[in-house]
Amino acid sequence: MEREDPIEKLERKEAEKKANGGLKAAMIAMLVIALGLAGALYYVLSTKNKLVNELNEEKADLTEQIVALQSDYENLSSEYDTINAQLDSSREEIAQLVDRVKNTEATDRAKIRQYEKELGTLRSIMRGYITQIDSLNTLNHRLAEEAASARKEAEETKQINTQLTQRVEDLTNRVTAGSIIKAHNFVMYAYNNMDKITDKANRVVRFLVNLSLAENELAAHGPVRVYVRVTDPDGNLLSDGRGTTFTFGGQTLEATASREVDYQGQEVDLGIYVNNVGAFQKGIYTVDAYTTQAQLGHGELLLR
Repeated sequence: MEREDPIEKLERKEAEKKANGGLKAAMIAMLVIALGLAGALYYVLSTKNKLVNELNEEKADLTEQIVALQSDYENLSSEYDTINAQLDSSREEIAQLVDRVKNTEATDRAKIRQYEKELGTLRSIMRGYITQIDSLNTLNHRLAEEAASARKEAEETKQINTQLTQRVEDLTNRVTAGSIIKAHNFVMYAYNNMDKITDKANRVVRFLVNLSLAENELAAHGPVRVYVRVTDPDGNLLSDGRGTTFTFGGQTLEATASREVDYQGQEVDLGIYVNNVGAFQKGIYTVDAYTTQAQLGHGELLLR
C-alpha cells in the first residue's frame, strides 16, 4: 500500500474538519430559523385567538343589548291604535335584528358595526315613542279633567238636556281621540241695523256666533270649516238661503251658516254671521257649532 504523504494527510483532515464545522453551523442556523418560525406562528395564532375572543365578547355584548331593548319594547304599551301599530312594526324589526346578529360571525366586523347602528336607531325610535305617549297621556289627562268639569257643571245647574249630554259624550270621546279640535269662548249675539248689540226681537237683523278653536298640536293642519245650526223658539232651523249641508255622526245635516279657517294647530278666533233670516220673534234661540268631527259648543240667546 502506498503511504499517504503526511502533509496531504494533514490538509485532508483540516478540510474534513472545516466541512464538518460548516455543516454543524448550517444545522444550527436552520434550527434557529425553525424556532423563529415556530415562535412567529405561535404569536400569530395567539393574537388571532385573542382577537376572535374579543370579537365574540363584543358580539355577545351587542346581542345582550339588543335583547334588553327587545324586552323594553315588549313592556312598552299605549292606548292609541296608531302608536301600537308602530310599536308592532318596531318589535318585528328588533326581532329580525336579533336573528341576524345570532347568524352573523363575530369576525364580520362590517355587519357587526351595521347592527350597532341599527340598535342606536331603534333606541332613538323608542325614546320618541315614550315622549309621544307621555304627551298624549298628559293631553288626555287634561281633557279628562275638562270632561269631569263639564259633568259637574251640568249636575249643578240641573239643565241636563239632549244637547248638553251630547256635548259631554263628545268631550269624553275626545279623551281617547286627542287629535280632534275643540272650541271655547262660545257665544251668540244679536245685532240691529246700526251694528249694535240688542236683545229686542223687532230690531234684530242678524246674529253673530263667536268662538275660538283651541290649540291642539296633534290635530291635522289646514283648512277647517265650522258649521252653525240656529233654531228659533219654535224649534225651526234658521237658514241663510245657501242650503249648506255637512256630515256629522253618519248623518247629513243642514247648516244655518258656515265659515272656513286655516288651522295650524294654534288657537284661532272666528265669527260666523247669520244673515238673510227675515223677521225674528221673541223667545229663546239656540245655537250649536260643529266641525265634521265634533260638536264644538251649544248656546242660547233670549230675544225680548
